[in-house]
Amino acid sequence: MWSGMAFHLSTQRYARLAPAIAICVVLAVPADAQTRITADQNRFSPADDVKLGQEAAAEVRKELPMLGDERLESWAEDIGRSLVENIPAEFRHDEFRYTFDVVNQKDINAFALPGGPMFLNRGMIEAAKTEAEVAGVMAHEISHVALRHGTAQATKGQKFQLGALAGQVLGAIIGGTAGSVIAQGSQFGLGAYFMKYSREYERQADLLGAQIMARAGYDPRQMANMFRTIEAQGGGGGPEWLSSHPNPGNRYDAINREAAMLQVRGRADTGQFAAIKSRLGGMSPAPTAEEIARGDTGRRPVGTSGTRSTVDVEAPATRYRTDQPGNFLRLAVPENWDRVARSNSGVTYAPDGGFIADGRQTAFTHGVQIGVSPSGGNGNLQRDTEQLLNAFAQTNPRLRQQGGFQRETIGGRAALTTTLSNVSDLTGEPETVQISTTRLRDGSLLYIIGVAPQREARTYAGAFQRVRQSVQLSDQ
Repeated sequence: MWSGMAFHLSTQRYARLAPAIAICVVLAVPADAQTRITADQNRFSPADDVKLGQEAAAEVRKELPMLGDERLESWAEDIGRSLVENIPAEFRHDEFRYTFDVVNQKDINAFALPGGPMFLNRGMIEAAKTEAEVAGVMAHEISHVALRHGTAQATKGQKFQLGALAGQVLGAIIGGTAGSVIAQGSQFGLGAYFMKYSREYERQADLLGAQIMARAGYDPRQMANMFRTIEAQGGGGGPEWLSSHPNPGNRYDAINREAAMLQVRGRADTGQFAAIKSRLGGMSPAPTAEEIARGDTGRRPVGTSGTRSTVDVEAPATRYRTDQPGNFLRLAVPENWDRVARSNSGVTYAPDGGFIADGRQTAFTHGVQIGVSPSGGNGNLQRDTEQLLNAFAQTNPRLRQQGGFQRETIGGRAALTTTLSNVSDLTGEPETVQISTTRLRDGSLLYIIGVAPQREARTYAGAFQRVRQSVQLSDQ
């Protein structure tokens, strides 16, 4: 049997950070006291919006560095869901799939694609003073989606067919240097028709966004404050968000006038904003659009002080191979992962470049490690797992648990999985760690640790899950 193997992470002691979200009952004042908004004519179907948005979102995730921090993603998701649930009935579309991703980019920007995908720059969150200001930007973007402004504006252009729209969307939605790189080869510029909205559409998104905020339990005046913050931080050139969201005129005053006609009851604030800002402050600085366009996404080069040179690591292969690292254990791993370390402590599988062993330290930045730890003897899987995490934290003092335990099955046995965050000693990057445990027949714990940089966490999450699901146990 193997004993617990130090996997050389690094983070703070974990704090259980289950989000506390108040469920608010919010009533707006009578409908005739708020601005009536009517969606424009649109020759595209809601299903077309979804198709366009999903195709573009897939490319965005390839081209822009996603932050991949589960705590921040969960927080943004909580805010987004609260807002989406309060879209007025006449603007709801059952086909739409709203998602909320945080981009690791310094520039103040946010955009939403037809059918629901939203991307919120880290720089936008860092610029905000309150959670409600972030919610204001998100409510504005959600309003563009709900009112179908992208395809409605394309309808006015008349020259775009669905295929042309799908092929040309990226340059307009991202903008800036990164967007121009992504849009190379574009036959048309969609800025005028697709995502650089008209002033009338901006006015509608401001007002409907304010109404959605009030219904969800946020003070809509905070949207006006955020837009003033964006303008103030723009400097001479102005933030990227303003270039694609022109001021419809007296934006601050118009939103506040609308807010005066709305009644907010309850409190939607999750109470997590201070912790989120602190968390962002502890990360490496986000790259700018220009740095992203040059291929510099903020990965720290590493040298001789216990760190290593930057190595490109391939994504997990889609084909898997079966391996038997122990006489009681079989599992499947991606074809491009090798068994890079094995001892009495455990076994590690990693892609090329994802593992280091230089005589001073042995650690990995991408891949999985499987080991066995003696049980604490109390017979309770969760308590024994917590004890194991405490032991790991002794050698990885910045390890933080991001939430509770998810129950699943590994090798036909009851198992627990939890997600933790970390900052790698090797690269200086934030990373995501998934730890799963199940009980062996002799009472010890089998643990499976998946590690990947936070910006690649979503890419690796499926691989980690598939490895867990492939486990076959034959211990007696």
